[in-house]
Amino acid sequence: MSRKGSEFAGVWTAIVTPFKDGNVDYDRLKEQVEFQIAAGVTGLCPVGTTGESPTLSHEEHERVISSVIETAAGRVKIMPGTGSNSTAEALRLTMWAAQEGADAALMVAPYYNKPTQNGFYEHFKAVAEAVDVPICVYNIPGRAAKNIEPCTIAKLAELKNIALVKDATGSMDQTSQVLERTDLTVLSGDDSMTIPMMSVGGEGVISVVGNIVPQDLVAMVKAMAAGNLAEAQERHFKLFGLCRELLGLSTNPIPIKAAMKMLGRDTGELRLPMTNLEASEETQLRATLTKYGQL
Repeated sequence: MSRKGSEFAGVWTAIVTPFKDGNVDYDRLKEQVEFQIAAGVTGLCPVGTTGESPTLSHEEHERVISSVIETAAGRVKIMPGTGSNSTAEALRLTMWAAQEGADAALMVAPYYNKPTQNGFYEHFKAVAEAVDVPICVYNIPGRAAKNIEPCTIAKLAELKNIALVKDATGSMDQTSQVLERTDLTVLSGDDSMTIPMMSVGGEGVISVVGNIVPQDLVAMVKAMAAGNLAEAQERHFKLFGLCRELLGLSTNPIPIKAAMKMLGRDTGELRLPMTNLEASEETQLRATLTKYGQL
């Protein structure tokens, strides 16, 4: 079965937004882009929730999108986060991304205001019909407080520009229903669910841990896509402990930024209301990175 959005299969890194003295550090951002390109990722997702988009100003959000697209210069695909719980804002951000040359747009489910299923449909439909760029529906009930049900995703799949789903539901039943009922390409929204999701037809991941070990994610996904299950499983279990720490110690992106600071790849600076790890958590994270071979 040929799926819409299949050209986006593979490893995407949900890159962090580096800060220095309270401001976006665009020089460091460019270094991050180059690091990812060298690792062979399919693409980059700037200004998602890992990129602390809720604390960026509209001007910063747009400038980060533009900077990443300019730096990548067509060497990898770019799918910026353009979602919002305001349809008008999501439309404005998606139009900006399209205008700047983004390959696709990652739109998170409207959060906090908890739309009905029809509200979800009309929200994504309004943007999909106004902007000629493929859209990835990001379903993350844990943050949005409500699930986009498979029947709603099936209805959205009928729209020309809805091409992908980033599935962070944690439910393989839901993933299976979406794959069964639609022709959309599904990417895992949880690092640890990548191999399970690919086993039922998913085609990759939008990764947090990819900020530090993108090459390992690429190797794992390539092995699974090629049918090398034993290798894919081996790589999965190696990554599993790292993913558990980076996503379990505290709220994302707190641990990944702390890890990047330990590796000399970021200042580790966050914007409130995100706060640093406790000292005991830092010790635990350092031990995990050492065990993995990163320190």
